[in-house]
Order: sequence, then structure tokens, then C-alpha cells
Amino acid sequence: MAVQSNKKADCAPLVPGPAAAVASLIVPGLGQILARQIQRGLILLGSVITIIILLAWRINLLAHREIGALAKLGKALDRRPFFILFLIICTVILWLWIAWDAHKQTRPGKQGGLSIFVLVIVIFFSLGWQISQINLYKMVVELPDALPPLSRVLWPWKAAVTYNTEEVGAGADILIGCDDNPPPPPEEIPSKPYLMAEPTCGELSRLDENNKVVKGSILTLTGRGFAPNMETQIWWKDSIGNEFRPRQEGKYVSLKTDDDGGFTFKLIMPYRLIPPSAVGKQIHRVEARQVTQVGGPIASDPLKLTIGRMAETIFMGMMATLFGILFSIPASFLAARNLMSGSWITMSLYYLTRTVMNIVRSIEPLIWALIAVVWVGLGPFAGIIALTIHSIAALGKLYSEAIESIDPGPIEAIQATGATQLQTIMYAVVPQMIPSFVSFSIYRWDINVRMSTIIGLVGGGGIGFLLVQYIRLLDYRSAGIAVWFIAVTVATLDYVSAEIRARFV
Repeated sequence: MAVQSNKKADCAPLVPGPAAAVASLIVPGLGQILARQIQRGLILLGSVITIIILLAWRINLLAHREIGALAKLGKALDRRPFFILFLIICTVILWLWIAWDAHKQTRPGKQGGLSIFVLVIVIFFSLGWQISQINLYKMVVELPDALPPLSRVLWPWKAAVTYNTEEVGAGADILIGCDDNPPPPPEEIPSKPYLMAEPTCGELSRLDENNKVVKGSILTLTGRGFAPNMETQIWWKDSIGNEFRPRQEGKYVSLKTDDDGGFTFKLIMPYRLIPPSAVGKQIHRVEARQVTQVGGPIASDPLKLTIGRMAETIFMGMMATLFGILFSIPASFLAARNLMSGSWITMSLYYLTRTVMNIVRSIEPLIWALIAVVWVGLGPFAGIIALTIHSIAALGKLYSEAIESIDPGPIEAIQATGATQLQTIMYAVVPQMIPSFVSFSIYRWDINVRMSTIIGLVGGGGIGFLLVQYIRLLDYRSAGIAVWFIAVTVATLDYVSAEIRARFV
């Protein structure tokens, strides 16, 4: 009984309840510490300090041009009234609740309670929502704009094949600025497509002083002798040979021929800058073109490049895994406590190896790839170096833990025969760790192949290098081909690795 009384006395609060509450009103969590709930008090104190710092940071970002705390707070309230008010109110409630909680912690049998931490989590979630700039309204409203590129990524196979094409067309000259001698209509050649423009001169569209488009002259295009019922594109060529497709109502100008291969179409002369150095008559040309496919489908350049880069990615993962295994096996023996606990020298090697592997493993392969690119330049070799460095540390840790978990019985039996350290490893350690080694090695190969698709983003070779180029060019169909190949390759490798693991493990 005397022992129990001493224990209760040791756990008794240092101050009464009201004093603990006042202490937490002054410094959040101090009352809990005085009530001998030290861990609880430190957590609440750290939470309040972190919340205040994050809230002040967000207010400063929202009103970074204002001078003075009150001016910044006012501007922040004006820009994000709900967010700022909600967090301020919740922080005040949390502060008062901490004081009440400190009072409760001084009562016998009333310690604990997790409800106050729910409010802490709500505040941190609200801060995270703002810091992460989550905008569900924007996500829903702008979804229609994202659907076209997403559909190209999800179904990109139009860009996987191409065809040889044959182009036929006809054109007519257009004088910019009419005079007494406009270009005559082109001469019609039997059995050849023909295009006539009326008139054969006019003014280009231009921008006024408010940067609004002033429409140019209207040309009536009359064509005949084209292939019937076929899409025909309209092109414009300026006086120095640059050509482009004009737009009307936001769309490229194209039309469809009738059953006789003819058409009539009104075209607004497009906007085109005339260089100040241009002298003399400016003759532009309007053309109607039909493009037809010739022969069967052939693999497109994006498909060929993707297949080549995907093969490069697979071999990058394979080579990095092979090199990682070769270097990590000796490192794993040095990082196994049960093998290195013989003397202070071996234990020093153990701690040194473990420390180095933890540091190397904590740095992502993407960072190692950046370093390797500076070292050996762009290309797959830089990617292999990055993956190998990370694989050595990761596999060394896994291998060493597998060694530490082996049965000590065979080791003791071998050592009892007077075997050396090397013989003990060869005949007592290696046979037990082979299944784990095989499993970890296959798993690492799978990881390296998937990581090979990422390190290409920083120039480490592989399909990632190609993928980022397509995304920057907004070529979503070609990017979609790369994404599909990545998904199929990873799924295939996952199946293969599972089969190998089932046979050896």
C-alpha cells in the first residue's frame, strides 16, 4: 500500500486545476505539462505554434504588398474571408479548449481524451486545403476543356500509324491593294483541278488601334475538276512564300466538293503582316488542296520512337538492377549486425555502412539522375548510374535485414567445427538467404523499370525523356502512345516477376 501511495504522489499534478488552466491560457500546453501530462502538453504546444506560423505565412502571402500586421490581416480577410475567419475562430477555440483540457488533466482519473486532437486535425486539414490550392469548382468547371486532350491520351492510336499521301490542288493569285492591273484569272487546263477567285485583288484583314480585327475583302472561290465529295483544304501563301491555313470563326477553312468535284466558297482575306521592306506589288496566292491516302498503313515516327525508347527503358532497369545486386551483396554483409558484432572494428564498419546506405537511399533516384547528367551528360548511361546508386543502398538494406533474420543454429554449428568467417557465410548464411535475395532482386528490377520512365524527365534517357517532349509540345496523342507502352510494359514485367518469384521463392 505504501508503494502505491508513493506512485500516486509521483503522478500528482504540480498545480491545481485553475492554475493549470491559466498556465495553458498563457502558454498553450503548459498546464498539461504542470499536470504531468508532458507528452500531451508538448504536442498541443507544438500544434498551436505550427498553426500560428502557417496562418501568419498564408496571411503574408495573401497581402504581401501591405505594410503592418493589421493591414495585412485586413487585406487577407478581404481576399479569403471564409478561410481566414474560420482558421482564426478555430485557433481561438483550440486555445480555450487547451486551457479547459489542462484543468481536466488535474482531476484524478480524467487524464487522456482525444477529442481535442480532432480539432487540431481539422485546422491542419483546412490549412492544407488552402496551401495545396484545392479548387473543386475549377476542377468541375474546366473538366470539359480537359476532356479533348485526355481523350487523345487515353486513345492515341490515330497517331500510331500514318499513310503515304498524294496531294492535288489549284491556286489563284491575289493582289494586295487593288490597282488598274489586277492579276488575271488562272488559265484552265483540261482534266486538271482549277480554282478561280473573284475579285483577284483586295485588302487583308488588319488590327485597329484597339487590337480588334477589321475584316478584309471577301473573295468568292470557285473550284472544279477536283475529286467529288472530298474534303478540300484552303491554304494561303504570302508574297515571300510563307504558307498557312486561314481561319474563319475559329476554325481552319475547309470545304467539301459536290458530286461533280466543284465548289463555291466565300473567303475573308486573312490577317498577314507585310514587312516594311516590301516594295512593289504584293502578290499573294490562295490555294485549294486535296490530300488522299496512298497504300496501306505504316508505323508512325512517334510509334517507332516509343518502341525504341521503351526497349531502352527496360534495359536501363535491367542493367541498373544487375549492377545494384553485384555491389549491394558485399555491402549487405557489412550492414548485418549478426555478422559484424564480433569486435569494435567490425561494429564500426557496420555503423558506417548503415549510415552511408541510409543517406544514399534517402535521396530519390530523380536527384541522383540530375547529378549523373551533370557528370556523364544526357542519355541512358546517366539513368543507369542514378538507378544503380539507389539500388545498391536499397538492396543492401533489404539483404542485410534478410541476413539478420536467418536462423542462428546453422551458423553456430558451422562455427563449432572451427570454420572461418568466410566459410561460415558461404555454408551457413548464403543458403538461407537465397530465397529472400531472389525475391528482393526481382522486386527491385520492377521498381527500376518503373523509375526509368521517370528519370528520363530530367534527361536520364528512356521513354520518360520522350514523354516530356511530347507533353511540352502539347502532342497528346504521341504522349498517349508512350503512356500506353509504359502501362503495358509495367504490367507485363509484374506478371513475369511474379512467375519467377513463384518458382524460386
